[in-house]
Amino acid sequence: MSKKTAPVQEITPTSNDVNTTSTDTATAQAKKKKRRRRLGDRKDGRKLRTLQAMNKIMPYIMARRSDACNTFADSLNISRADALCRQKVKEGMTSFGMLHVLLAAYVRTISQYPAVNRFVNGQKIYARNEISVVMVVKRKMAIDAPDTTIKVVFEPTDTLDDVYRKFNKAVEENAVEGEVNAFDKLNKGLLFIPGLFLRWTVKLLFFLDYFGWLPQALTKLSPFHGSMIITSMGSLGIKPIYHHIYDFGNLPVFLSYGAKRTSYELDAEGNVHKRRYIDLKAVTDERICDGYYFASAFKFFKRMAENPAQLNFPPEVVYEDID
Repeated sequence: MSKKTAPVQEITPTSNDVNTTSTDTATAQAKKKKRRRRLGDRKDGRKLRTLQAMNKIMPYIMARRSDACNTFADSLNISRADALCRQKVKEGMTSFGMLHVLLAAYVRTISQYPAVNRFVNGQKIYARNEISVVMVVKRKMAIDAPDTTIKVVFEPTDTLDDVYRKFNKAVEENAVEGEVNAFDKLNKGLLFIPGLFLRWTVKLLFFLDYFGWLPQALTKLSPFHGSMIITSMGSLGIKPIYHHIYDFGNLPVFLSYGAKRTSYELDAEGNVHKRRYIDLKAVTDERICDGYYFASAFKFFKRMAENPAQLNFPPEVVYEDID
C-alpha cells in the first residue's frame, strides 16, 4: 500500500473526535509547508507568538521544569492491540510489540494535538520542529549490562509499520554490545574534564541551552531534548513508575508503562470476561498547554492504543500548531 502524505492545517483541534481513516482525496497529497525561521526561533523549534498572556507568564512563575510537573495514571485495555501484535509477528515483524503500538499512538496524537509537542526553554514556549522520541535501552538484559540512549525521529503521517521500521533500525544500530555510539562517546569525552571544571562545563551548557545557542549536533544527540521519553517497566516485570522530567533540555513528557496483567470483570448481566491491561504513568510539563487540551490528547492517545488498527493508515489530516 502506498503511503499518502496528509495535508497540514493551521488549526488546533479542540475536540478529541478526530477522524484518522485514510482517504483517496486529492488534498491528501499536499506537502507540509516550510516556515521561514524568525527572530526568537530556535534550531529545534519556533517561538509561539499568539499564546494567551497567562500561558506566556507561567514559565516565569514556574521557572524550572521540575516545578511544573503534573502526574497522570491510566490503564489501557490491550486486547485488540495484543491480537494485532500477533498478526504483525505472523507477517514477519518478529519483534513487534506493545512498545511499537504506544509509539505509533503517540505520534498519531501529536499529528492531531500538536501542542503536546511544545517545549519550554528560556521562559519561552516553542513548537518543536520534529517528532523525536527518546528511549534508554540495555545492550543485553543483564544487571551489569551497559545502557545507551536512542533517539528516533518520526513523521506525523507515520503508520504502525513506519514506526516499527524506524524504531527497530535505531535499536539495531545503537544497541550492539561492544560498540560505542555518538552519545556514549560524548559522555566519555566529558568525563575527561576534571570534576570542578565539569560542573562549570555543565553550567555553561545550561546557559547556552537557555538562549538556544547549543550546537545543533549536541541537541540531536542529547536525550534531554525531544518530544517524549518512554520507558518499559514491563520488560523488567514490574509496575510503571512516575519518572521525573529533567530541568536540562526540553523534554515535556515522560511515559512509563508496566507489565501486562489479566483482569476478570463482570458485565451488566453478571458474565465474567477476561481482559488484558497495561498500566501507564505519565509526567508532563504543564506549562506547554492547558489541562483540557492535555486531557483531550491523552483520551485520543488511549483510543488509538486500544484500537490500533486505525494506525495501519496515515491520518487524513495533520494539524499544525498555532503561530
